[in-house]
Amino acid sequence: MRAIVIHGKQDLREEEVPTPEPGEGQVRLRMAFGGICGSDLHYYYEGANGAFVVREPLVPGHEVSGTVDLDPSGELAPGTPVTVHPATFGTPEPGLENHRHLWPNGAYLGSASTWPHTQGGMSEYLLVTKDMVRVLPDSLPLRRAALAEPLAVGLHGIKLAGGVEGRTVLVSGSGPIGLLAAAGALAKGAAEVVATDVLPGPLERARALGVHRTIQVTEEEIPESAFDVVLECSGAPAAINAAIVATRRAGTYVQVGMVPNEPKGINLAPLISKEVTLHGSFRFNDEIDEAVRMLDATPGIEDVITHELPADRAVEAFAAAKDSQSSGKVVVSLWQDA
Repeated sequence: MRAIVIHGKQDLREEEVPTPEPGEGQVRLRMAFGGICGSDLHYYYEGANGAFVVREPLVPGHEVSGTVDLDPSGELAPGTPVTVHPATFGTPEPGLENHRHLWPNGAYLGSASTWPHTQGGMSEYLLVTKDMVRVLPDSLPLRRAALAEPLAVGLHGIKLAGGVEGRTVLVSGSGPIGLLAAAGALAKGAAEVVATDVLPGPLERARALGVHRTIQVTEEEIPESAFDVVLECSGAPAAINAAIVATRRAGTYVQVGMVPNEPKGINLAPLISKEVTLHGSFRFNDEIDEAVRMLDATPGIEDVITHELPADRAVEAFAAAKDSQSSGKVVVSLWQDA
């Protein structure tokens, strides 16, 4: 089968790899779309995602959709449309029964965090365990379904905030995760959703989704102590500091955007003086199921996708995804004409 494979820094190839055969409890999927995530960009442009270095050829992609190709058990018919929960949960720990995504020794599709690496879904076929499969409604197109994983990341942040219905929400950073977090907040009944970014392009896309207001932080200050809930989706220290200041007294701040594992200049004084509740947010547990329902009910969320390129133009697709001014979510169509 064909696959998109990262061999190291800026070394991405389309090549033939063995077609996997499903064993007991496994399902083989015929892939349709793969979204490009920030971690995929790091693996390609830097050869590493933080401490996780590409040490063997790595197929990227954990934002995927496709159809069932072969289920040896016969439970899932060929052609059944699906998306995938990309996590393999690790070792259970007492007190974390409801937080499987935090169990140690887990794995994630398209990740160099494990050895051997956990191969991702930017290939003609993908082998997964049956519990990772999420069957899609017939009314949900596969292209839109590729947004289920990143939307679930935003929904997990909203869940950690205690919900957003009737509350004022600031989404800091309007990249793909920020846009999907904003879309989730709107769909879940937030009274007001305000999106920020340093660039006008992402803010234009946020307005198209229906946010109530946008703030280009290079031109306008974010109001202080104005928001019940802040979803910080950029991971930039300056944005984090401004977002903490923007959280109201006794409000809730959720750090959704990933940050480097190193000391940074973060000012926690406003968090302390306002008794702000701070949550870290890491991937998600089971919010992908809600994400599928929301994508089915809210077709406009698909507008987050700004570029769709075929697999033989994967390098171009990665370049487009890196250009945050001109692109939202970039998806790769995976040899659907085969």
